[in-house]
Amino acid sequence: MLSLNLPSYEAKIVQRNGKNVIFDTLRKRYVALTPEEWVRQHFVHFLTDYKGYPKGLLANEIQLNLNGTKKRCDTVLYDKNLSAKLIVEYKAPHVEITQAVFDQITRYNMVLKVKYLIVSNGLSHYCCQIDYNTQSYVFLPEIPSYSQLYPGEDRYIKYGLHKTLPPHQ
Repeated sequence: MLSLNLPSYEAKIVQRNGKNVIFDTLRKRYVALTPEEWVRQHFVHFLTDYKGYPKGLLANEIQLNLNGTKKRCDTVLYDKNLSAKLIVEYKAPHVEITQAVFDQITRYNMVLKVKYLIVSNGLSHYCCQIDYNTQSYVFLPEIPSYSQLYPGEDRYIKYGLHKTLPPHQ
C-alpha cells in the first residue's frame, strides 16, 4: 500500500476470500483493506502510540442519526464519561481535502457537538478546535496529544507505550 505521512507500524494483513483485510485494533476484527482503511489504521496507531490517546476511549465507524439519515463517523474520541469530544474523518490518500470534506465532518458535529475535528487523507492532516461561545474555530498547528486535550488525565495512558515521533525529515 501507499506510504503515508504517518508513522509506520506492523499492520496485520491477511487474505480472506481472495481479498486483503486488515486488523482493526479498535473493533478487534478484520475489515476490508481499502485505501481509506489504510489511512484509518495508521492514524489510529498514530493517535494511540504517539499521541497517547487511550484505545478504550476511541471507537471506529460510529453510527449517528442526522436528519433521519444514518451516517457513520470514521473515528470518535470519548472522554471518561463517554461523551464524544473529537471526530476524525478519513479520506483515501488520492482524495484531496476540500471544503466538502470539512462540510461532511461539520454535519456530523451537528449531532455530536465535539470540541475538536480532524480530517486526514494520510498525507495531509488538519485539526480545528471549536469555540461554541464565540461560534468560531481555529486550526491548530498540529494534532494535539491526549494530555493536551485533557490535562491531568494522564492516568488513562499506559506509561511506557507512548512513543516519540522520529525527527521530521
